[in-house]
Amino acid sequence: MERPRAYTPDHLAQKILRSRSALAGERKQVTVFFVDVKQSMRLAAGMDAEEWHGILSRFFAILADGVHRFEGTINQYTGDGIMALFGAPIAHEDHARRACHAALYLREQLRVFAQELRRTRGVPFAVRMGLNSGEVVVGAIGDDLRMDYTAQGHTVGLAARMQQIADPGRIYLTAETATLVGDFFELEPVGRVRVKGAREPLRTYALAGAGRVRTRIEASRARGFSPFVGRADEVAVLEAALSRAACGYGQVVSVVGAAGVGKSRLCQDAIDRWRAEGLTIAEAHCPSHGKVLPYAVLFELLRSLAAITPGARPAASRRRLASFLRRLHAAGDEDFALVRDALGLSDSGPPSAALPPDVRRERLFGLACRLVQAQSAHETTVLLIDDVQWIDPESDAFLARLVEAVGWTRTLLLLNARPDHAVSWSSVSYHRQIALSALDADASAALVRDLVGEDPSTARFCDLINEQAGGNPFFIEEIVQSLVDQGVLVRESPGAGRQLRAGRPVGEIRIPATVQSLLAARIDALTEPAKHVLQTAAVVGKRFSEPVLRLTLGNDATSGFTGDDVAEILRALRDADLVRSERSAEYTFKHPLTQEVAYQSQLQEARARRHVAVARAIEVVHADRLGEVSALLAHHWETAGQRHEAQRWRRRAALQVTSIHVRRGGTMGRV
Repeated sequence: MERPRAYTPDHLAQKILRSRSALAGERKQVTVFFVDVKQSMRLAAGMDAEEWHGILSRFFAILADGVHRFEGTINQYTGDGIMALFGAPIAHEDHARRACHAALYLREQLRVFAQELRRTRGVPFAVRMGLNSGEVVVGAIGDDLRMDYTAQGHTVGLAARMQQIADPGRIYLTAETATLVGDFFELEPVGRVRVKGAREPLRTYALAGAGRVRTRIEASRARGFSPFVGRADEVAVLEAALSRAACGYGQVVSVVGAAGVGKSRLCQDAIDRWRAEGLTIAEAHCPSHGKVLPYAVLFELLRSLAAITPGARPAASRRRLASFLRRLHAAGDEDFALVRDALGLSDSGPPSAALPPDVRRERLFGLACRLVQAQSAHETTVLLIDDVQWIDPESDAFLARLVEAVGWTRTLLLLNARPDHAVSWSSVSYHRQIALSALDADASAALVRDLVGEDPSTARFCDLINEQAGGNPFFIEEIVQSLVDQGVLVRESPGAGRQLRAGRPVGEIRIPATVQSLLAARIDALTEPAKHVLQTAAVVGKRFSEPVLRLTLGNDATSGFTGDDVAEILRALRDADLVRSERSAEYTFKHPLTQEVAYQSQLQEARARRHVAVARAIEVVHADRLGEVSALLAHHWETAGQRHEAQRWRRRAALQVTSIHVRRGGTMGRV
């Protein structure tokens, strides 16, 4: 049969088309996902061609739904299966987790499909799946919304090998993927497996199911929290808001800051402290793929208020829900049936299914707000909604209603989100925003010392980690863990706690995959012009001037930006907390790792072209002091592969150094 072309749903296609540079080709950290039908040739030979065509068409439809549900992209149809990418062409900071969620979802959907085929046609339909994570070169073929994407590299081949060796009905992962998802999923070791294309046998795992840990903050708690430092002022603001709420003046506090800066940790530290004091706490967390899960936050908040624990039996959950509603005297029998149905706890069919969607939505919103108000009449209540930037549209509309409802109650509504998430209710008088910035130098150094220890051999590592992380606590933790995983830092002994020592000499610190994916996702979320400017600035260097950047873009035939465009885009990048202005027309990357990720994501050909453009721009902007910038020019020409030009500027740099020594010492003997 003729296979359908790989395609992308409209909402994903629009994200992709925002970034022309992503379509041109980039290096990306991704998870590659293969799935196919086991023994498809034998199955096809035993039935009519039209019948087999119908089975595969249904199969492909199920696969497309599962992949797109978690914002993956179907790269190609492989005859009797698909290859999908998570993290490309649009980067995701949790691409491996999305791929695993998709695999588990598809396993269940395909299990039902296989049972149906066995029952109706006697066909033993079984599939196998394989995943691997790593770097690929990705680009587009085609220029419309039905795009096929190429992904090349060793990462793709190993994902295919995992699928080929997987037993029917099972999902095999490489160690690279297992490292990224081990905190969040149940994995079963398969052992070391020898596969074609790998020099050594590969550690292989089977994906068994979702784990109890859902969020990064929960994973940090399970491993053991690092010390909570440098947030005394913010803690004081939260305590003041709680005191005011306890007096009957409901409060809304939103903690806003860049990814990894510690928003969830600040909120969780407060929640843990208040829970220990006996306060009533209800929590809801927005998963990164939450926008495709309608009412997810609303339903989780209701479960938390009613103390319905995950995994509890439906009958026990119904009793707990009924007890909660009776205690508050805020809901009748119809309301109980509505909530029971919404939470998937109905034991006799969905009684509210006949309600029009808009009526059902309004009743749910109104009931949830009444329950919060009734709860706060009994006792001071704290509601936490984590990672609001990923909230689904229906829950976002409910959140606006909830903000109105908590005024003049004994409720503190605590939220955290990234700066690019806009809300409509920020102007209410009882809302306070905490802008969370990076740790200062002292707090950052204290965190690094606690994670690494005081061994003299690690002093240089501590300096490098502080320099690279830029005060971001998540970056610090991930860099330290990465160095331990690589054997660069080693533990003194099993009982030495966090005390580490240098295992190998200090070299270049590689960016952990977790940090790289997070930063790449932030960069991909920019508009296409802003991303282009940021990548070009990354080639200029960690520090760059607006005149050099503007002229570089003019020298680069792929840019097409004017000087006014650059000034406006730089302001947007500064507002996005990616760059900061040092002085007039001078900028630096906020985090060194952001510059490195923006640089490394570009293909070598594109980087070389931009290095040439940068060198020519520097020659023009600094024409009156070329001797002072000759070493910098040599670097850009060398990196561009222009060795003759690089050597010419290196000679001039050497003459400049000699001249400086002569002028200072008065004699060549000082050189």
